Amino acid sequence: MSGSPEFFAAYEALLGRWPAGTAEIDVPTPYGTTRVHAYGPAQAPALVLLHGGGSTGAVWFANAAALGAHHRVLAVDILGDAGRSVRAGRPLRGAADLTAWLDALLDGLGVRRAGVLGHSYGAWLAVTYALHAPQRVDRLVLLDPTRCFAGHRPGFLLRSLPVLVRPTADRVLAYVDRETAGTDTDPESKRLFALAASGFPHRRLVVGRRPDTAALTVPLLVLLAGRSGAHDPQKVAARARGAVPHARIETLAHLTHYALPTAAPAETNRLVCDFLTAAADPA
Repeated sequence: MSGSPEFFAAYEALLGRWPAGTAEIDVPTPYGTTRVHAYGPAQAPALVLLHGGGSTGAVWFANAAALGAHHRVLAVDILGDAGRSVRAGRPLRGAADLTAWLDALLDGLGVRRAGVLGHSYGAWLAVTYALHAPQRVDRLVLLDPTRCFAGHRPGFLLRSLPVLVRPTADRVLAYVDRETAGTDTDPESKRLFALAASGFPHRRLVVGRRPDTAALTVPLLVLLAGRSGAHDPQKVAARARGAVPHARIETLAHLTHYALPTAAPAETNRLVCDFLTAAADPA
């Protein structure tokens, strides 16, 4: 595990804003130990949360209480990214390894079937897993998903390049401040993101091809950021409707890509909770 003392102080500060009763669980898998932040009734339906790249599972502090009212929230520090998960054992080389890791994680948690919610990179991972193991995913929620229905805007990639090549904390924080301008994105979550990008030099997100979303069969909610700089939200919505006709698609008009999930959490929580209730499988 790498990461600066400043990063882990910021990480623990976000965890301190989770509801009382949150448990920290380390789950061994063949790919390493995965940290999971767990909240909600132990016997309630499981809901796995997959964060965007660099955000860590701590970022869901504003969502945990609402989602955990009727679900067992399991917020993961994605293996290979910043956070408290530790890679060891088998290498993570591609999408097949990621899905095998998630299989092992759910097995280790004793979860046979779960809802899965992902933001950005986490949404790509959620879709990839739902296609791999549809029998284990009963509901799927995607927050401004990247590389699922459409590619990135070229301008977004150009703006991101300097912080990818030379990611200092100040440079990354200035970047994310620009990308979240006009929203109430939580400042502590932005600082953690900046420290993650600059403080984990060996951080490597595993990526793969764009998934075949037309093959999705599980109930699906897509929440798009109307001011997303990552991609064209109207194009994403159109392609999502074409690929998955049964999907529910909503746009949060005032939000940007990096504003999720901390900005306007009441609105996001309402839409997600309504969907989870409506899409619940009585079987």
